[in-house]
This record gives sequence, structure tokens and C-alpha cells, in this order.
Amino acid sequence: MPASRPGFVVLRCLGGERWEVVGEVRRRAGLPARKARAQAIRDAIGREPEPGERFAAVLRSEWWISLDY
Repeated sequence: MPASRPGFVVLRCLGGERWEVVGEVRRRAGLPARKARAQAIRDAIGREPEPGERFAAVLRSEWWISLDY
């Protein structure tokens, strides 16, 4: 994904405080923040989340900033 395009890093909760990276997806234009995050999760996993599954969508720019520390 080109650095100039906004996007999300999508994570899946494995239980407790353990998370795994599912993938990176582009942010869909025209969606408000919360809906854009929900859509990013659906795009990354290719389906609707099942009841009880936990995911997080972090802005790619924030992800890289957090890795600096």
C-alpha cells in the first residue's frame, strides 16, 4: 500500500492481551471514522465478524508512530 494512502492495520484478539496482525487495508473514502474502522475489519477478514470475536483497526500512520517507542 503506498505510504500516501490512508489505511488501517487490522488486529485480531487471541485472548487476554494477545493480538495478531490480520493485515493492512486501505481506508474507504467517504465513511465516518467508526464506520471506516468497521469496514476495514470486514475487508481484512473477508466476512462479518462472528459474535464474540474481537478486532481492532488502527490507523496505519498511528501504527508506525507507536513502533518508534
